[in-house]
Amino acid sequence: RPTPAGKISLYQLRILSNDSRVWVPQQNADGVGLRPVIGASDVRKIFNLLGDGNVEQPSNWKGRFKENSDKMRTGSLYEVAVVLKGLTYLSRKKALSFREKRMLERAKFLLVSEIAEVEDKPRTTIEEKVDKALAKTFGIGARPAQKPVGPRRTSDA
Repeated sequence: RPTPAGKISLYQLRILSNDSRVWVPQQNADGVGLRPVIGASDVRKIFNLLGDGNVEQPSNWKGRFKENSDKMRTGSLYEVAVVLKGLTYLSRKKALSFREKRMLERAKFLLVSEIAEVEDKPRTTIEEKVDKALAKTFGIGARPAQKPVGPRRTSDA
């Protein structure tokens, strides 16, 4: 692209959340945190990570939130997957704070969006695959749990 300073090469990026376009000079790519899109082998590794059954989360909110925020800032989809798995696990045990809910939604959006682009599949399809992988970690999905019909009565005979 020609500029007053001469010709420069640009990356054109499409922002999926609002379908806008951004141009970044190639020489600034590292400085703004651009990385290549993950490959098919990385997608398999991420799904294995989501379904491996290992979940580590600090117990106190402050430490957990800081650790998860740091992982999200790395830009690594592996780290985003770790955050998604940990917060999903936590959300099954107790209510998440507003900020953790927002982080969980963002992690899922980022993961699903990039994998959908890599695999050229609809986001809904990828979201189902992510949910199935997470279900493996939490030991659900094989059979739904039976709810008790009601309280048991004992006779007063």
